[in-house]
Amino acid sequence: MINSTALDHLPASKDLAALQQQMANTHLRDLFAEDPNRFDRYSLEAAGLFLDYSKHLINDDVMASLVTLAEQANLAQARDAMFAGDKINYTEKRAVLHTALRSFGDAPVMVDGEDIMPGIRETRARMQAMTEQVHSGQWLGHTGKPIKHIVNIGIGGSYLGLKTAINAMTPYHVKGFEHHFVANIDPNELSEVLGKIDPETTLFIVASKSFGTLETLQNAQAARAWMIAQGCAEQDIRKHFMAISTNLKAIDQFGIAQENTLPLWDWVGGRYSLWSSIGLLISMVVGYDNFERLLKGAEAMDQHFCTAPLAENMPVIAGLLGVWYQNFMGAESHAVISYDYFLRDLPGHLQQVDMESNGKRTREDGSTVAYHTGSVIWGGTGTNDQHAYHQLLHQGTRLIPVDFIAPATTHNPIGEQHPWLYTNALAQSQAMMQGKTLEEVRDELTASGMDADQVERLAAHKVIPGNRPNSMIVPEKITPETTGALIAMYEHKVFVQGTIWQINPFDQWGVELGKVLGDRLIEKIRAKEETTDQDSSTNGLIRRFKQFNR
Repeated sequence: MINSTALDHLPASKDLAALQQQMANTHLRDLFAEDPNRFDRYSLEAAGLFLDYSKHLINDDVMASLVTLAEQANLAQARDAMFAGDKINYTEKRAVLHTALRSFGDAPVMVDGEDIMPGIRETRARMQAMTEQVHSGQWLGHTGKPIKHIVNIGIGGSYLGLKTAINAMTPYHVKGFEHHFVANIDPNELSEVLGKIDPETTLFIVASKSFGTLETLQNAQAARAWMIAQGCAEQDIRKHFMAISTNLKAIDQFGIAQENTLPLWDWVGGRYSLWSSIGLLISMVVGYDNFERLLKGAEAMDQHFCTAPLAENMPVIAGLLGVWYQNFMGAESHAVISYDYFLRDLPGHLQQVDMESNGKRTREDGSTVAYHTGSVIWGGTGTNDQHAYHQLLHQGTRLIPVDFIAPATTHNPIGEQHPWLYTNALAQSQAMMQGKTLEEVRDELTASGMDADQVERLAAHKVIPGNRPNSMIVPEKITPETTGALIAMYEHKVFVQGTIWQINPFDQWGVELGKVLGDRLIEKIRAKEETTDQDSSTNGLIRRFKQFNR
């Protein structure tokens, strides 16, 4: 049985449990009325992002106790160990160094006695050269035509982060090229992409560390077969394929030239890999210079995370607020809503970064947690979402903290549309905080001319309780730098929470189980004889499939 407040390994948990009782009877309206400087005290700026966290159910005592909680969890030491290359992924005995991929400093980063920075710099140089070959028209397909279509074949971290960053940087796309994604093993997805591209002018990037990921390998093999069916000779396949992998033998057997291959390292987790050679598609779409700007924006957030005091540290504050709501206030999910169309894929990427990282139940010592860990992450874009699930946010029964992301300026000013967009974000944030009381509703209805009986019948239905916590994240504009900083901030937030919960955010054994079972069950699907050795549900569903696929 989960006791969501049982962070008993950290003494400050008792203080926070007591403060929760106090804050449960406090309304955000009152907190703002009591403190005209609340916004100034609960906001900060870092790496091109401005965070307003004043609309949260906190006071100085809560924040002080949360920071103490982080100190008791040895957060600073854990952070420093990650950046130093210690093997903090203790179940897989690996370092966690996606931060090194976006470092432009001269300091060495050691893993098993070797400085990894020269290899990172060499890989960046090769990414730049490959990108420039394609952009300049030097890279030619099998009929001598330059590349126009670039298809990324990869799933999970080889898809979600790339799509998020590429769409965020839409104004920086290099003209004359079209990019496509194939991630799912669903044949409909690959078929749709193949219907849009020209085999003479298409380059496929196959992104798989092992070159054995089921979905990626199946799609890559299908794309290879399609190219040959469209007239590309076997020996010319290498003109249409690049690979990002460590399995050189498998790449060679596939027909991809070694010089068209970029390396990966085992200290790069998939959901943190967009900063690595996996980001080749980003470089191809926005240009290598803008890819570096993305890295440098993330590096600026890394430097802030490493140097700012915990009480003034943006990822730390974001992480601690999540712990406060999930472990002390009873929240189970967290919404991220972007008031910029170019950030529309961010919630999907954050689902993987957060839920695959902190969706764990086992502590470092092997014991089972007695408290809730990873939150359910969801969201979308405003103002579309205001006409959908915002109703639940305003008048529903669940406590759901929200992050609103709203850039102050736009790349595409049209009339007053951006001021209206930003105003909508502010209005939603304010409405969730202050709500509307029964007395205010009655006065409003009476002023509209409604008679007393009608007012009483309708008034309760229009009450909005408010007191719904939310943050506002306001960059000046969505640029490569602010995109990098934003994604890095959420990555570090996840690390903060994993450290407090004493879990490993960098493995994913739950994901692996489904892969193993899938490998076993495909043989049952292929077999002619009836399957009887699985559970009754699985046996029945295999029969159902075979009924229509004889």
